[in-house]
Amino acid sequence: MAPIAIHPSIKDVIQPPKDTLGLPEPARKRLEKAGIDLSNGYPYRPAKPLYLDDVYNIRNYDRPHQDPGARADKEKKSLFSAAEKVVDLTAHIGTEIVGLQLKDLTSGQRDELGLLIAERSVVFFRDQDITPQQQKELGEWFGEIEIHPQVPQVPGVPGVSVIWPELQATERPANFRNPGGASRWHSDLVHERQPAGVTHLHNDTVPSTGGDTLWASGYAAYEKLSPSFRKLIDGKTAIYRSAHPYLDRQSPEQGPKYVEREHPIVRVHPATGWKALWVNRAMTVRIVGFDKAESDVILNYLYDVYEKNVDIQLRFKWTPRTSALWDNRITIHNASWDYANKEPRHGTRVTALAEKPYFDPEAPTRRQALGLVGPDE
Repeated sequence: MAPIAIHPSIKDVIQPPKDTLGLPEPARKRLEKAGIDLSNGYPYRPAKPLYLDDVYNIRNYDRPHQDPGARADKEKKSLFSAAEKVVDLTAHIGTEIVGLQLKDLTSGQRDELGLLIAERSVVFFRDQDITPQQQKELGEWFGEIEIHPQVPQVPGVPGVSVIWPELQATERPANFRNPGGASRWHSDLVHERQPAGVTHLHNDTVPSTGGDTLWASGYAAYEKLSPSFRKLIDGKTAIYRSAHPYLDRQSPEQGPKYVEREHPIVRVHPATGWKALWVNRAMTVRIVGFDKAESDVILNYLYDVYEKNVDIQLRFKWTPRTSALWDNRITIHNASWDYANKEPRHGTRVTALAEKPYFDPEAPTRRQALGLVGPDE
């Protein structure tokens, strides 16, 4: 029997999508050096789940989590003694470590890095020679790796997401008034039963101007609140929703639905024991137990505390081959899209899931724990 001829238009549809954008050369060299198979196209695009219940069921169970920072040497002697330099970038958030390769860290240094991230919220390493495989292996030290059902991934390395704003722009067009990428204040994976802990983003390709990322400290945002206001929100929970929409299998005509979870709006980090404000404008829907109008007033104020106090924020200028590791439990972040895809930006990201968020009324603030509290705090 003669083979069935396939019409070219049908063949184009059923073939896996190829790299139609053209990989930036630094990204291509890094991936090829790592032995990533690019012959079937880049990136790998998972079959996106359509229905809400499928996504709920991906990780709908409790998992044990031991935070590596909780078992680390508090003085972090192994990590700091091996570095050429350790530089705090602002008073409240952000540290850069010079002269270390992430791929070469010992188990003790990894634990100490976990504690440093828990204390300083985000830690940077420039000039890193790290493959996606090594990035995933390091991520697994901090917890179970999240394999996102909606996000493109590095072929053959599940759990290593591709962060390529130029590719995102093909799915959601962007412009100056409606910027693309991750250009809104948010925290990763707040809709999970056990949301994100440490995220590691390695950018192998960055624009020459612009493309900075901003982080804000949840410890400091909570400390900006008056003691009376803290009492109002301590122990309260909110509904957090997914960034991606899905359909209700039983009623698809109702339109987009989101994965929603209930978590405390003030949480405690297991490694430091400090309280942190944990809300974000993009994904926190409402405070449980309040009328919508009341919830909106409180949440909008809390968003403003995070977003408008520049002294608790960090704006980081990327250079090629830089890694940032931050803790989603105690930060929000925002990627500036001011370069408007005029130059390529490409990176790979690994996110480790952490514990189920919890609140402890006896936990101190960071400033209380460090003996920095003034008379009105």
